[in-house]
Amino acid sequence: MTVTAPTAYSVPFRLDRSRGPRIVRLVNEGSETVSSLRVTLLGSGLLVPVSTGTLAPGQSLALSVIGPELAASSIAVVRWFRPSREEYLWRFSF
Repeated sequence: MTVTAPTAYSVPFRLDRSRGPRIVRLVNEGSETVSSLRVTLLGSGLLVPVSTGTLAPGQSLALSVIGPELAASSIAVVRWFRPSREEYLWRFSF
């Protein structure tokens, strides 16, 4: 019996940093609508907004960072669910 590994799932997001460093747009460039999207900041500052119900392909979410200067160690963690209800996490730094 041959067992095949599942196809890798690419992170569906692109970061638009054109309004940075305080505002970053998270753009869904995937083919699926993601749900229960939540973004949290680890490090200094506050990230607003922190969640949305769904983000369809082509839609974007503006993330605003408020507070002290961003340290090199500040990381944003993106959490979402695919239509199959599988949970995924992805992180990026500023």
